[in-house]
Amino acid sequence: MLNDHTTIRSTAVFDLVGPPNPPVPVQVEMRYDTRDPYAVQAAFRTGRAGWVEWVFSRDLLTEGLLGVSGAGDVRIRPSDGDAESIEIELSSPSGHATFRAASREVSEFLARTHEIVAPGAEDDWLDLEHALGLLLSSDPS
Repeated sequence: MLNDHTTIRSTAVFDLVGPPNPPVPVQVEMRYDTRDPYAVQAAFRTGRAGWVEWVFSRDLLTEGLLGVSGAGDVRIRPSDGDAESIEIELSSPSGHATFRAASREVSEFLARTHEIVAPGAEDDWLDLEHALGLLLSSDPS
């Protein structure tokens, strides 16, 4: 495990799309933390004080820039007819949303994460002893 902890943040505006309504701009903060090297967090602004957070695989986001990625609650793919954007589809028991994001912004964010933790080197950043200690010390009640 490497001892240097790094968090990368990037803010963007994604469009919430849902025909027949026009797209609605939504503020999004993407985060990458080397303490969880396989994951990307995305927080979507839902109102003046509300945020909805999703956590998904960094590889899923990377693959979604090039082709269809994901088979569960998160699906990412290049937008049909728009080579400069991707669509991020999120599903949960409480609802479904599709966002359109600029491929360039997402790609630049991912490039910054890859500079810190190269793809395939995520295991080097895991502190398994610490994680195991947390699991073993937690109160089961």
